[in-house]
This record gives sequence, C-alpha cells and structure tokens, in this order.
Amino acid sequence: MDFLSLFLTDFVKQLQSPTLAFLIGGMVIAALGSELVIPESICTIIVFMLLTKIGLTGGIAIRNSNLTEMVLPMIFAVIVGIVVVFIARYTLAKLPKVKVVDALATGGLFGAVSGSTMAAGLTVLEEQKIPYEAWAGALYPFMDIPALVTAIVVANIYLNNRKRKQAAKALLEESLSKQPVASGDYPSTRQEYRSEQEPEDSRVKIWPIIEESLRGPALSAMLLGLALGIFTQPESVYKSFYDPLFRGLLSILMLVMGMEAWSRIGELRKVAQWYVVYSVVAPFVHGLIAFGLGMIAHYATGFSLGGVVILAVIASSSSDISGPPTLRAGIPSANPSAYIGASTAVGTPIAIGLCIPFFVGLAQAIGNP
Repeated sequence: MDFLSLFLTDFVKQLQSPTLAFLIGGMVIAALGSELVIPESICTIIVFMLLTKIGLTGGIAIRNSNLTEMVLPMIFAVIVGIVVVFIARYTLAKLPKVKVVDALATGGLFGAVSGSTMAAGLTVLEEQKIPYEAWAGALYPFMDIPALVTAIVVANIYLNNRKRKQAAKALLEESLSKQPVASGDYPSTRQEYRSEQEPEDSRVKIWPIIEESLRGPALSAMLLGLALGIFTQPESVYKSFYDPLFRGLLSILMLVMGMEAWSRIGELRKVAQWYVVYSVVAPFVHGLIAFGLGMIAHYATGFSLGGVVILAVIASSSSDISGPPTLRAGIPSANPSAYIGASTAVGTPIAIGLCIPFFVGLAQAIGNP
C-alpha cells in the first residue's frame, strides 16, 4: 500500500511540473481558437539548441566515463527500437480498416525517438533531483535508427511479396483466358511476365535508410553535440549559453507542441479510430518493455534508476522531427495522416503528459521501498 500511495503522490506531482504545464497550456489555447503562431524557423532553432545541448552533455560524459557501462543500455535501446515495429505489425496491422504499411509506418514512428520528449524527461529528472548518467541521452540514435530501418525494410518486404502474389494471380487469370498453342507455352509466358513486371533487384537497401536518418535535423544536431563533447572542450560555452537557456527554450517548444497536437486531432478522423487506441496504449507498453530491460541493466551493471527512466521515456516517445520525412521517403505508399496524426495528436501528449510522470513515479517508488 505504501508503494502505491508513494507512486500516486509522485505521479500527481509530475503532472504539475512546468514542462507538462506548457504542453497542456498549448492544447488549451488551441482548443479555444487562439491565433497565436510561433514561426517554424524559431521552432527549428529551438530544437537545434536543445538537442545540441543534450549531445554536448552526453559527449562530455562519455569522454569522462567508462564506455563498458554503456554497452548493455545501448543493446537494449536497439532491441526496443526493433521490437516496437514488430508489435505494431502483429497488433495494429491486424485491426479492422488498418493497412499493413500504415501500421508499420506508425510502428516505425513510435519506435523512433522524440528529441523534445527526451528533453522534457531529462528536465523532470533534474527538477526531482533524480540522478542519471549524463550519457543516457546518447541512447537516442541506438533506438531511433533501428526502428526506422526495421519499419522501412519490413514494409518493403511486405509490398514486394504482395506484388509477387498479384503478379502470379494476374498470370493465372491470363493463362486461363488464352488457348495454349503448344506445350511449354505457360512457363514461357510466366517468365516473360515476371521479367516485365518485376525489377531486377527488388532487395531493400538498408544503408540509404540509415544515411537518411543520420542526415535528419534532429539526429544531426544531437550527433554534432555528441562529437563536440567527446573530441573538444566545450565546457565554457556549455555552461554559459546552452545550459542556462535549456528549460526556457523547452517550455516554448512544449507550448508549440501542445498547439500542434490539438490541430492534428482532425487528421485522425480520416483514418481508422484504432489508431487512437494504439496511440494511447502503445507509449505505456513500449515504455514498460524498456523499463524492464533497463532494470536488468540496473541490477547487472549499476545503471541508475534515472537512466532507466530515460530509456523508458525515449521508448514511449514517437519521433516528431526526423521520423516523418524518413518514413515518407522510405514508405511512400503509407498514409501520413495515419502515422503522423497518431503520433503528434495523441502519442506525444500521452508520452510527455502521462508516461514521464508514470515512469518517474515508478522509479521513485522502486528506489524508496
């Protein structure tokens, strides 16, 4: 009973944090019809600065830490990113009126990482004075890239298999409708049909997907900060510029995300309502899987409970910057209203507003039995 009461107390406390308040405030003013507009260019600069700061923090920490401590959390981050896609493949894709490619794109987006959600989670941990490894933010690409690659590869394999089945069906119908002139006519027709309909190389190329992900603005900013933190001495500019501005810039971004989330709700009306159910449940399921793996790392290597929370938070998040354009290019037949609407309108508010306080409260309850 003490565990439950402590968890509920911490959970309610997290809902009152400034980070979450700005997100909720953005949704409220958008619902009331406010005409407040923050230019996209400003949001781009804010995201760049936030993720550069996170990268710098991780790079400085990696430079001063034992790299062997990072191996297990990194492996778990990769596993979670891949598993999330297959969860969508065998749950969301099986639901009525949900197309397989749309479900895979949604799984890829939910397996990829939201830099803003991660930043919000780090801020809440600092506000609650919960210690965590400074390099934990560097887990971002180890979950983000595998999720996007897996989603695109599995979607293209599915589409190629479907094309082959359609080609075989068309060939069968054609062969039944024509009178064979000699023995061996059908195999010849089959071979000619395949040569005309199928490309010579239908294999999915993985490296271009990875390259596209690495070039994405969010991951580029964070990897730049990570490299600068590891190979240079950026502590002076970090302490005087990036660190003091972090929370203020994050509050503006949360306000923008709240307004955008409300505006995206209409997009979900165009697709199956199962996306709403998935977007509410999936962040908790993904986060709990990551939390469980993080606890294994906690007991095996001493990975902090704060680090476990970060792993769970990035798993519960869904990419809002680099993921959508990567998936648009990799799975062009998928419906953006489905996967972007599910992520931005429901998934992100759930991850920030409920999953962050949930996993922070869970970690605090475990740490104070």
